[in-house]
Amino acid sequence: MEYVNDPVLLSRLQFALTAMFHILWPVLTIGLSLFLVAFEALWLKTRVAGYYHHARFWSRLLLLNFTLGVVSGLPLEFEFGTNWAPFSSLSGDFFGNVLGFEGAMAFMLEAGFIGVMLLGWERVPGAMHFFATCMVALGASLSAFWILVANTWMQVPAGGHVSAGHFVVDDYREAILSSAALTGAAHMWVACLETSLFVIAGISAWYLLRGRAAAFFLTSFKLAVLAATLVAPLQIWLGDASGRSVFRYQPVKGAAMEGHWKTNPSGAGAAWALLAWPDRVAQANDWSIGIPDGLSLLVTRSRHGQVRGLRDFSARDQPPAIPLLFYAFRLMVAIGFWFLLLTVRTLWVWRSGRLTVLGLPAVRRLLGAWLVSAPLGYVAVECGWLVREVGRQPWIIYGLMRTDTAASTLPAAAVATTLAGYVAVYTILTAVFVIFTRRLLVQGPALDRPPAARQAPARGAF
Repeated sequence: MEYVNDPVLLSRLQFALTAMFHILWPVLTIGLSLFLVAFEALWLKTRVAGYYHHARFWSRLLLLNFTLGVVSGLPLEFEFGTNWAPFSSLSGDFFGNVLGFEGAMAFMLEAGFIGVMLLGWERVPGAMHFFATCMVALGASLSAFWILVANTWMQVPAGGHVSAGHFVVDDYREAILSSAALTGAAHMWVACLETSLFVIAGISAWYLLRGRAAAFFLTSFKLAVLAATLVAPLQIWLGDASGRSVFRYQPVKGAAMEGHWKTNPSGAGAAWALLAWPDRVAQANDWSIGIPDGLSLLVTRSRHGQVRGLRDFSARDQPPAIPLLFYAFRLMVAIGFWFLLLTVRTLWVWRSGRLTVLGLPAVRRLLGAWLVSAPLGYVAVECGWLVREVGRQPWIIYGLMRTDTAASTLPAAAVATTLAGYVAVYTILTAVFVIFTRRLLVQGPALDRPPAARQAPARGAF
């Protein structure tokens, strides 16, 4: 019961709920907007009506995600002031500016053009409509960049110093464009693309399994698979780079992710724990199944490279819930490799000539695998954020400000009430999304709709 009366813990739970719910929606918006750019470009280039219908159909799913993203993201801005006032006071000169950049430079760009993209088919020329779609995609991607810059600064504060209780920016370039920020932003952006591609392919597989508009959805399925051929291995490479960055800048988080307790001595490699059960109290793993020298190879690219263990850090500076970090990280990695294997398998089937409308009955198991894999990208994203945020604890700004000193002084009952309110509201929003998405999928694409009359490409546009 003492946890129920802890306003800091309740504020953390509240922010975790709002952040993890909100992130579900921009992920698909970012990737799907780029998918729409590709389809609209194909439509304007080839004048094949199917590409036009794809752009119209998938834009409806983007609108649902954009709407939920806006509604669920607004509370996060206010929580910095209501629940985390000391943090906002310390970091506001940089953190607030970056969030302002995101709002003015990214969100307003996306919001300003999304109406033209959705409602302008019969109202603006094709080139103008395509420009609006590109601006929506650019705004969504810029939003991800600025959010990752702000979050990475909390992970690896750079570019300034603390004076009189405030972070003073000395070099905006260093604070914004640190190597950790660029690596983190790239990893997250590609995660959005990968998640979106598997959602698109999964929805397309759902239609193909039911024999509805097979030629239409085979096109979107194949385009998603082609893109995943590039994105899936790229994400694994970026994930490796991101993991090595963690060990460079936040070695205690890296050790917690890997259940690595004791620094390996010189001349001996650190084993990589494939499976284990870390025990923070005992400062050891209760049991472990490991690969000799594996962690040294992953982190240092050397069999005998030294990797600092959790015991090098005081218990009060170690992250909580180490088993959660350990297995969330492994689940994320496993999903990444599953996506790669599924993509390679599908390419092989495609190359063998079986991925055709007439050949669909013979690849039902493959399509079923894509269908069940559709939500796994979200699981991987949420696991990644769990590792990123829980692994930073007990710091809210790594090395500068501890979480327990960053929370506002609020009655526990007040925080518990708002937390319960968010749970109720987000439950309703989820139900609304499910209802409207189901309606969208049941209706399917309007293939009998003629292309918009004003969508002739401008002279010399392509």
